Amino acid sequence: MAELIIVFREVLEGSLIVGILYTYLKKTNQSDAIIRLWQGVAAALVASIIGSFLFQIFANGFEGKSAKLFEGVVMIIAAAILGSMIVWMAKNRNIAGDLKEKADNALSSDKVGYSIFALSFISVFREGIETILFLYGIIIKEGGLNIVLSLIGAALGIGLSFMIFIQGRKVPLKTFFNVTSGVLVFVAAGMFTYGVHELESANIIPYYGGAIKTDNNNIIATRINGDIKVFTFEDSKNNRATVVNKASKWASRIWDLNPPKNEDGTYPVMHDKGAVGGLMKGLFGYNGDPSMIEVIAWVLVVLGLGFTWRKAAA
Repeated sequence: MAELIIVFREVLEGSLIVGILYTYLKKTNQSDAIIRLWQGVAAALVASIIGSFLFQIFANGFEGKSAKLFEGVVMIIAAAILGSMIVWMAKNRNIAGDLKEKADNALSSDKVGYSIFALSFISVFREGIETILFLYGIIIKEGGLNIVLSLIGAALGIGLSFMIFIQGRKVPLKTFFNVTSGVLVFVAAGMFTYGVHELESANIIPYYGGAIKTDNNNIIATRINGDIKVFTFEDSKNNRATVVNKASKWASRIWDLNPPKNEDGTYPVMHDKGAVGGLMKGLFGYNGDPSMIEVIAWVLVVLGLGFTWRKAAA
């Protein structure tokens, strides 16, 4: 579901920009500039597709600890960009007037067509790159991507823009952006938290919380809530280090809401890999077995980004 919301939002934003420019150019009878407008859109789409392939090739070159480090950094960057986009939209509610002013400046210059081309290219390409980064973040977190939901999101975004600018229907965009921005605050928090999770797995961020102690060939891990688990290790130094790391990871978790797997090996609906839990994980960063640092990170992002968004929209 997260991919539907993200693609819908990004496609709608790009389509709104193109639609506003097209409507304005049409009313001012700038037929040559309209051609340049569509050329800029086409070039941006091609550039976005090429960029997605290059990004995928680059991303797949990592393995093991470096892969976790890369994924963690990408998720945090994606969360930062998504957060900045939410705040930017809150500050620029009068996007139509802003774009018309830019179009006026472009039309008043000697290179009218190329200015409109550049304006449309940058606007659409920015949305394309953001979409690639956000969707890759979902692939990392979910282990895959629902193409159908992504296509539905794109179709809905284009369809709504068509109704607004071609059919002339009125949509309460202020309400729409407020609602989707509120949802995306939690999406950004989920991305950031998962980035923290990956950096913990890469041992860049140490596990914090709980306690472990050695008892002969056992390591006794105790969580803050009092749960205890015993880990056994052999005399091998590498094995010992691995078991200590596992025990520290387990102890750092502050609760475990995930129900056990079903007898057939599937996950229950409320497991964070199940139907409902997985949906909540994709939308809001839900984790049935989080570490203390993950919970702190999620709460700080939700409160901080939510406050910043509300202040910018005031």
